[in-house]
Amino acid sequence: MGYLKLIEIENFKSYKGRQIIGPFHKFTAIIGPNGSGKSNLMDAISFVLAEKTSNLRVKTLKDLIHGAPVGKPAANRAFVSMVYQEDNGEERSFTRVIIGSSSEYRINNKVVALAEYSEELEKLGILIKARNFLVFQGAVESIAMKNPKERTALFEEISRSGELAQEYDRRKKEMVKAEEDTQFNYHRKKNIAAERKEAKQEKEEAERYQRLKDEVVRAHVQLQLFKLYHNETEIEKLNKELAHRNKEIEKDRKKMDHVEEELKEKKKELGRLMREQQTVEKEIKEKDSELNQKRPQYIKAKENTSHKIKKLEAARKSLQNAQKMYKKRKADMDELDKEMRAVELAKQEFEERMEEEAQSQGQDLTLEENQVKQYHRLKEEASKRAATLAQELEKFNRDQKADQDRLDLEERKKVETEAKIKQKIREIEENQKRIEKLEDYITTSRQSLDEQKRMEEELTEEVEMAKRRIDEINMELNQVMEQLGDARIDRQENSRQQRKAEIMESIKRLYPVYPKFYGRLIDLCQPTQKKYQIAVTKVLGKNMDAIIVDSEKTGRDCIQYIKEQRGEPETFLPLDYLEVKPTDEKLRELRGAKLVIDVIRYEPPHIKKALQYACGNALVCENVEDARRIAFGGPYRHKTVALDGTLFQKSGVISGGASDLKAKARRWDEKAVDKLKDKKEKLTEELKEQMKAKRKEAELRQVQSQAHGLQMRLKYSQSDLEQTKTRHLSLNMQEKSKLESELANFGPRINDIKRIIQSREREITDLRDRMNLVEDEVFVEFCKEIGVRNIREFEEEKVKRQNEIAKKRLEFETQKTRLGIQLDYEKNQLKEDQEKVMMWEQTVKKDEAEIERLKKEEHRHMKIIDETMAQLQDLKNQHLTKKSEVNDKNHEMEEIRKKLGGANKELTQLQKEVTAIETKLEQKRSDRHNLLQACKMQDIRLPLRSGTMDDISQGEGSSQAEESSSQRTSSTVLAKEALIEIDYSNLSEDLKDALSEDEIKAEMNTLQQRLNEQQSILQRISAPNMKAMEKLESVRDKFQETSDEFEAARKRAKKAKQAFEQIKKERFDRFNACFESVATNIDEIYKALSRNSSAQAFLGPENPEEPYLDGINYNCVAPGKRFRPMDNLSGGEKTVAALALLFAIHRLPITSKTSQRSSTPRPTLSSEFIQRCVPQYCQCRSDLHKRYKVICTCEVETLDPYREA
Repeated sequence: MGYLKLIEIENFKSYKGRQIIGPFHKFTAIIGPNGSGKSNLMDAISFVLAEKTSNLRVKTLKDLIHGAPVGKPAANRAFVSMVYQEDNGEERSFTRVIIGSSSEYRINNKVVALAEYSEELEKLGILIKARNFLVFQGAVESIAMKNPKERTALFEEISRSGELAQEYDRRKKEMVKAEEDTQFNYHRKKNIAAERKEAKQEKEEAERYQRLKDEVVRAHVQLQLFKLYHNETEIEKLNKELAHRNKEIEKDRKKMDHVEEELKEKKKELGRLMREQQTVEKEIKEKDSELNQKRPQYIKAKENTSHKIKKLEAARKSLQNAQKMYKKRKADMDELDKEMRAVELAKQEFEERMEEEAQSQGQDLTLEENQVKQYHRLKEEASKRAATLAQELEKFNRDQKADQDRLDLEERKKVETEAKIKQKIREIEENQKRIEKLEDYITTSRQSLDEQKRMEEELTEEVEMAKRRIDEINMELNQVMEQLGDARIDRQENSRQQRKAEIMESIKRLYPVYPKFYGRLIDLCQPTQKKYQIAVTKVLGKNMDAIIVDSEKTGRDCIQYIKEQRGEPETFLPLDYLEVKPTDEKLRELRGAKLVIDVIRYEPPHIKKALQYACGNALVCENVEDARRIAFGGPYRHKTVALDGTLFQKSGVISGGASDLKAKARRWDEKAVDKLKDKKEKLTEELKEQMKAKRKEAELRQVQSQAHGLQMRLKYSQSDLEQTKTRHLSLNMQEKSKLESELANFGPRINDIKRIIQSREREITDLRDRMNLVEDEVFVEFCKEIGVRNIREFEEEKVKRQNEIAKKRLEFETQKTRLGIQLDYEKNQLKEDQEKVMMWEQTVKKDEAEIERLKKEEHRHMKIIDETMAQLQDLKNQHLTKKSEVNDKNHEMEEIRKKLGGANKELTQLQKEVTAIETKLEQKRSDRHNLLQACKMQDIRLPLRSGTMDDISQGEGSSQAEESSSQRTSSTVLAKEALIEIDYSNLSEDLKDALSEDEIKAEMNTLQQRLNEQQSILQRISAPNMKAMEKLESVRDKFQETSDEFEAARKRAKKAKQAFEQIKKERFDRFNACFESVATNIDEIYKALSRNSSAQAFLGPENPEEPYLDGINYNCVAPGKRFRPMDNLSGGEKTVAALALLFAIHRLPITSKTSQRSSTPRPTLSSEFIQRCVPQYCQCRSDLHKRYKVICTCEVETLDPYREA
């Protein structure tokens, strides 16, 4: 941190003219009698630090000009300039000039705005608003006596958190208002939602009323047409089925002989295929094991190649750097050789020139013998006269020579130091290059290590997961095998059923997206207990094989596809088309019976509607008696079924559980066996895959080994890097800094010596001039005689030339010596660089050869793995082929066994079916007669295409049917009624679709019940509000508007809260950073000021969460005293407490003025502490001048009463 160096004042207050005050020191006292200008000097400092005019004890800015308060201003302008010196010696000037009634601010004589001026002062720690740079007279104790709120304001100014107060309050109000708006809109939205719900209910009631009214009209017509249509459809179907069954009986008899012969051939082929499959499986295991052994070898070879390539790249980079260094040093050496040759050539030319000049001038100034004697005599006389001057000159020459030798020595040392610095720079560059290489290698190694660890984690997880899954699969396989062993079901499946299954699979592929196509009902549900299988089969009837789809469109598309494939007719149950009556909950309360739908598990839940349609409200009972009692014994009839399959319908029809029903019920068990076999196949395949994953343990060990080796190399490289940084590079940097410091000292020393030599040279010249005067007096006649102006002209012709020659030769020798030293040094360095280049060239060649070898090794391992994998893939393809062939043969044999085992049963069954069909056909004809007779009796006019209602007989058919179902209507009546053709065009297409007998009866009952219910509901419903739709639309618009307003209010509240939290955090961070620093240091400072470790000082906020909203408490415990409030402390204790707070705040540069005294003077304590802790401190007190650097102010007697100095 820098300091205030000096103050320059011109015409400011009591200072007239230009005054320079300073230099200031780290601790400066300003002393002087009252009225001498101490306060005006502090005002000048405050003024240049941009203090307000009101705080400078004047009313206007002009009053600060010298003489202005008495109406005699010394000038029309004044200024104060402050010179601030940084630690690096750089000086900056801050100037404030009074021009008229305004101020001008300058930094380094450049005019700037007040904002920029203040910003530069803030960088020096001088906050104008906080006034942290000056404490005015009498204000020290008042700092300690501030109340908590005032202290908070002080910290707000210092930390500049107060700048955010207005923004903080504004955003807080916005946040509260936004939250209130959100709450209001939420309640409004809630009320409108209730209105919308009410309007929606009114609309639904109106639509329901109109719908019921239309349905009642249609129901009357379709009920009777539905009964007759399905009766005739059933009769037609029975006739076709009877003819078809007779043909099938004939075909089955022909197949018997062919099946047995075919079975024998298939058994032989299956045995052969299974042996071939086992052989291929054994080869696959061997190849798989071989591949697992060879893969780690390839990975290791690949890793070695990669590692060697990285080393080669590093070596090539090092070679390039070494070659660059060698070329650079070679060029430097060539330059030095060239310079050396130039010096030798110049010396040779000089010697030749000097010899030629000596020969040409040898006889110019030759004296005669008497003249020579006279010269020596006169010379001796001159020497005697100037003996004193000669002695003095000799002394000067000796000193001059000594200084010249010292100068030559310093210059040689300077040259040597510069050479050493160059060497250190080269060594530092080499260290930095090595560090760069090591860092690159470490980065690459870390990436490789991370990759290895990732591979290790993946392999570990895969192997562990494979082990766990293998255990789970083995347990599941054991359970499946036990279940398959317990299942002893005689499964039969003919080609017709197989054909249906194939079409089902094709449809599933057409609709892979769930839930468009669900599947057959029997595949989607299961009786909860085995005892319910026959009963559930009876109730479901034809719906048991019905196909469930999501919509009518999907159903029609499937029907079209089945027709294209020439498949048999199928029943579809579209979930969006079915109309299902709700389950009668009262039936669950009947004793001895359960709803059929309650004894069926089904998945997924979406098919519940189809199951309700198929089961209706049918009940299942334990025995026939309970079923009959519940069906007919109560006030209402119910559809019931016993566990043996006996079904009691509401119409009174009773059907028994035939043997074919038991065979049909076995399909529940067959479905379970199919699922178990599929599960066994899937588990076996998964087990094989998991065994492959488990065999990767060898690869895992290889990866772990490589990761460990890479980690060790990384550790050594990091150690080498740390050593290079901390030892070699740091040591070279230190030595370079030391040499640079020494080099910097050579310049001043050399300049000092040169100044001494030059000064002494002037004195020598003066002495020589005086000696020359003596010689001139002695040799005046002699010089006239030989024709020279003075004797020195004669002597210099000889001496001067010899001196010049000697000096020039010395210069040549000095240059040769210097160049020789540098050449020797450069030769040694060039040799080292050449050795490095050769070493790196050998390393690169060696690494390239090694990489070539490793690549060949890697390629060899890769080729082996590729060949092995190709062989393994061929074997797998063979295995798949064999497995497919075995499965096909098994399937074929299963088909043949089914054919062989069920051929006789099918034949017998077909004969029974023919008899049953004939019986059903007679029954249906009788039912038609009864229906037509009932229509005629009830006067229901049916739409007829041929015949009339009169053709319908009213004979005994009805009574005979009531007595027994085995009685027959006379053939004459039936033949006459067969001529009657009914028009079914008014019957809806949905009611014409093919349905089972039970479904037809259920639908008939449903139509009748629906008609009754619709009429009853229509009578009970009052006329609805027909404007409900308009009301609903209005409420919906209102609700949408309210929702938008609520969402906008919620976003505004969120945005307002975020804005408030942001300004709150910024304000807290500013305030807390300043407060924590002061609170941390104040106790230490107070102890130091008190020179007692028992002294304590505390700063604590009243509101820790938001300290700027409340006060800050400041308490001190003086040494040797109990805790007291700040008001009860003595004046000196308050002063020390205030100083402690000030010094804790003033860790930045501080300028202070205190002139009051404490009750117990402590000049020694304060001065020593301040000099130790505060960067710069100026104090105006007269009692501290013995310990401070002192600036004195005094009044000067002058004619100008306003001038002070």
